[in-house]
Amino acid sequence: MLCCVADVRRAGAVARVALRLSLAAGVLGMAAAATIVPAQAFELFGMKLFGGKDEDADIADPVRYTVNLDLGRTDDSLHGKLRKASTLVADEDRPVSGSLGILAKARNERELLVAALYEEARYDGTVEIAIDGRSIDELEPDAQFDTSRPVPITVTVDAGERFTLGDVVVSGDVGGVQPEQFGLVTGGDASSTAILRAENQILRALKKEGRPLAAVAEREVIADHATKTLDLMMVFASGPIAPFGDTSVEGTEAVDAEFTAYMADIERGKTYSPEDIDDARERLLALGVFDSVTVKERDALDPDGSIPVDVQVSERKFRFFGVGATLSSTDGAGIEGYWGHRNLFGRAEKLRIEGSVSRIGETGDYKDLDYKAALLFEKPGLVGPASKFTYDIKLVSEHPDAYDRLSFSTGAGISYEITKQQTLSGQLRVEYTDISYEPLNPGGRKYLLVSTPIEYVYDTRDNKLNPKKGWRALAFAEPTYDAYSGAAFVKLRGEGSAYKALDGDGRIVAAGRVAAGSIVGAALDDIPADRRFYSGGGGSVRGYGYQAIGPRIPDPANPGEFVPTGGRSYAEASAELRVQVTESFGVVPFVDAGTVSEDHFPDFDDVRVGAGVGVRYITPFGPLRVDAAVPLNRRPGDASFGIYAGIGQAF
Repeated sequence: MLCCVADVRRAGAVARVALRLSLAAGVLGMAAAATIVPAQAFELFGMKLFGGKDEDADIADPVRYTVNLDLGRTDDSLHGKLRKASTLVADEDRPVSGSLGILAKARNERELLVAALYEEARYDGTVEIAIDGRSIDELEPDAQFDTSRPVPITVTVDAGERFTLGDVVVSGDVGGVQPEQFGLVTGGDASSTAILRAENQILRALKKEGRPLAAVAEREVIADHATKTLDLMMVFASGPIAPFGDTSVEGTEAVDAEFTAYMADIERGKTYSPEDIDDARERLLALGVFDSVTVKERDALDPDGSIPVDVQVSERKFRFFGVGATLSSTDGAGIEGYWGHRNLFGRAEKLRIEGSVSRIGETGDYKDLDYKAALLFEKPGLVGPASKFTYDIKLVSEHPDAYDRLSFSTGAGISYEITKQQTLSGQLRVEYTDISYEPLNPGGRKYLLVSTPIEYVYDTRDNKLNPKKGWRALAFAEPTYDAYSGAAFVKLRGEGSAYKALDGDGRIVAAGRVAAGSIVGAALDDIPADRRFYSGGGGSVRGYGYQAIGPRIPDPANPGEFVPTGGRSYAEASAELRVQVTESFGVVPFVDAGTVSEDHFPDFDDVRVGAGVGVRYITPFGPLRVDAAVPLNRRPGDASFGIYAGIGQAF
């Protein structure tokens, strides 16, 4: 039980009030026995989190209300936090069930607002709520209101002053743990979130020692309103060091339970570690067959002294399909569709069949559109839980400015997660390619390419689709042999990107990317046009057309136009400032630069630069992106601007 001694200003005396501690939510709520209605009552009275006016028929005795939220003199941050915490404001257009529903919702409102104040270390703040002019503290439990019109509710908040930490005592079986390591210092942050965060961090540190039963044995908080300080006392019980025991799985139906435990990879006999618990959950979620995964050690040791682990899962729908679209002023429009199965044979095997058509509107002849079709298969856990086997068949017919290509390829490979941040993958691929554009392929040479692409990735980003911190590095090598001509070459490529939030909330993020590559071992004419390096387009240097940067030759079929030939080396760099204006909208000014050279290494004699601004609409599945850019040093034949749309950040 967490306790707080406080001056209750309305009563003018010192009184002890209980605070509820919610580790999951990270908030402290006030338990005032005279004013709290059990949470179950809200459902009984028909209150819902979702729905609108059309749901009135589903609610017994629907009653509407109006709310006046008076927050007094608060700063913008606290004002916004309190409004966000108010369910009366959020649900004002949704009816409740009768007078009892009104009263239950108002009493819950005070708890939520007091918790929000405590999250800001405002321990002498007050929340007054009146329904139809009467304080909820003076109302009978079965009070009735005039429901012939919306019932008026007034909420008045006096935030009070911000408290700081006073005396801090951390005791018990904590070994060398020092409270100041976790921000618990006299004069420090006294907010409920800071206290809970420090408590969790101390427990985490104890559990990292292999103590699964570490817990808080006693906790007390005393607020001194005269000095505006909060004294804190916590007693910890660390418990014994224990190894992992058996892993049990519940919730599987179509997915093999034994396979699920295997992929969790919690080794029996290994010393308990919270990181292993976290990794198991992430690994199971990454399989793509579960909607939810809970991995948790039990509350007691087995007779042999080990700690058993319970895995609880909920399976998702295995079959899926979808459609998508892209749009670019320089590359035209594109559509794609796919169908797949996430659990083909009961062990999270994934099959995906996809196809796409692009360059729509950019060419008037359907024969000149780009077509792609592919069959993709994945099998996780082939040579260990950290591994994944892949196999694919791809058919491509494309007509970029540089060449016309028809190809058929197939490949099999394995990827291995060395650590959570490091992944190594390799493939064996065979590809037949027919490049029919004479200037880039004199004589209409055909290719039968055998290659072994190898890729290493180090990724510390906090979010793959919209990172705010961290970095990513990629190293790629692809030895290739042409069985028809006997030519051999190695394609090398490296790429790095970094992200850093410039403010505490991560609303302003600086992002940068650099990339470079080289092809060694063969002359340019012996390298298929599609294996050469190109630059330009929405995923490279914005403002320029797809593959428009680099060496080029006059197009014999279109006087005054040019055809890029590609090169044996390239270099690119990009910089963005991602500014989140609202919760769902952001703007991104950016600058890109790139060069392509026929030599083994970029000579930087012809660097093309593009700049522009984009907008981002934040969604649960990633940001929707629209970028507009202009080339700053365009050549004859280059577009005057480019517009690009897609899902996710540019890099």
